[in-house]
Amino acid sequence: MPIGSTLSVGLIGLKAFIIQLQAFVSPGLPYFSIIGLPDTSLSEARERVKSACQASGFTWPSVRVTVNMSPASLPKRGSSHDLAIAASVLSAAGAIPPDCLAETIVLGEVNLDGSVLPIHGLLPILLRARERDIRNVIVPYANQDEAEMIDGLHVVAVRHVGELIELMGGNAKYTLPDGPPSQGDSSAADIAMQAAVKAGDMREVLGQENAKRALEVAAAGGHHILMTGPPGTGKTMLASRLPGIMCPLNEAEQLEVASIRSLCGTLPQYGISDVPPFEAPHHTSSTAALVGGGAGLAAPGAITRAHRGVLFMDEAPEFSARTLQTLREPLESGYVALSRAKGTTYYPARFQLVMASNPCPCGYSFGKGELCTCREKDRMRYFARLSGPILDRIDIQIQVPPVSRIANGNADPGEASETIRARVIQARAAASERFRRNGWSCNAQASGSWLHHNTSQHAMTLVNHALSTQRLTLRGADRAMRLAWTLSDLAGATSPDADMMSQAIAMKTREF
Repeated sequence: MPIGSTLSVGLIGLKAFIIQLQAFVSPGLPYFSIIGLPDTSLSEARERVKSACQASGFTWPSVRVTVNMSPASLPKRGSSHDLAIAASVLSAAGAIPPDCLAETIVLGEVNLDGSVLPIHGLLPILLRARERDIRNVIVPYANQDEAEMIDGLHVVAVRHVGELIELMGGNAKYTLPDGPPSQGDSSAADIAMQAAVKAGDMREVLGQENAKRALEVAAAGGHHILMTGPPGTGKTMLASRLPGIMCPLNEAEQLEVASIRSLCGTLPQYGISDVPPFEAPHHTSSTAALVGGGAGLAAPGAITRAHRGVLFMDEAPEFSARTLQTLREPLESGYVALSRAKGTTYYPARFQLVMASNPCPCGYSFGKGELCTCREKDRMRYFARLSGPILDRIDIQIQVPPVSRIANGNADPGEASETIRARVIQARAAASERFRRNGWSCNAQASGSWLHHNTSQHAMTLVNHALSTQRLTLRGADRAMRLAWTLSDLAGATSPDADMMSQAIAMKTREF
């Protein structure tokens, strides 16, 4: 009997690798085995594939059937290889011509009745296929819209294993299942517009001009920010509107974000959009939910889903201290490495951190503190979870005080998000041009050596004074200089002066 072969793609995190499947039908007692380090869900494919092939009119061989998944040294997992396993067995058994799928990637989960179900992570898989110059791809019908997002591929969508047999020139007897649920008719532009509307507008936030200015600086330079204030002052409203004033994602960033959403199974809800993602995990979230985790190979967490966007941690001191400490490395490196028994998974995590906090457990320790009912040790314990290393990585620390009055309907509502966003885009363009040779896109990515060589002596004098008085750490000094360069870009200047540096140091070291 010939050896039937086809291709599939495996994922370790967002890193895809090509898998060659070879099926061999040999004399012996009836047995179906899958080798090549399959996990439990993939081992269970034996029963799914056998039933699906029989539901397509194929008589399963009453002999030994072996499917090998190469490279055998890498772990394989998930049900996305079901259709490829079925195709290789059909090819080996003569139901379809031998090697007709040898240069074709076949993806999809199969049901017992032969129907082909959608899979997660299709976008990074197809990007890998295009990199390897593999142009022919067979995908589930429900994933067709996602597959067509990638140019340069010949994509065929199937709803049943029988369709695959007929597509390859074989004969099949099957009944198509009911059509998959509609995913809606919204285009990518419509989805992006819905996301922008959902984010809200800055003019809806009453007062808080200082906080709005701080968010503008954060968006222009890619800086992390902590907002502290009593309940009801607008901290959550301000944070939720940050994506609306950030620079739109470029094409490469859009594909990065879409690949993560594809892996998480949420891409149909968003499409490929230029609106930065916004993640707001609850303060009871576990460490694994925030940074990623799980048995075997780790799954992405909230910091990866917030890649190229905003991670908003409301009631930040209510998060467990251990969970908060896990943010330290990703804030510096821009990625997270999760080591498990079956290997280490790397996920991107270059996000803007926005924290919001009350000034004390009861929330009313502001001004003279007349309404506060907390004891001093309770206040100290409350902020102890926001350790020095975490706060040192926060570029902007501001207070959000109570609003003293509500203006009538005829008053100026303030600047719209669109107006602020235009200034942010202009400032980010200036930074990108300045860092064109370095490969950086914003001031938050500038290295310390570049800052030390290009910041004026007058501005550096203020930084050195803050260092000598222990107002800033060495890391904090670099972050203050990055803030000053962002203020310079927003002002249209070529470099920060002493006044801008003074503002930056004040924003970095504000007490609460």
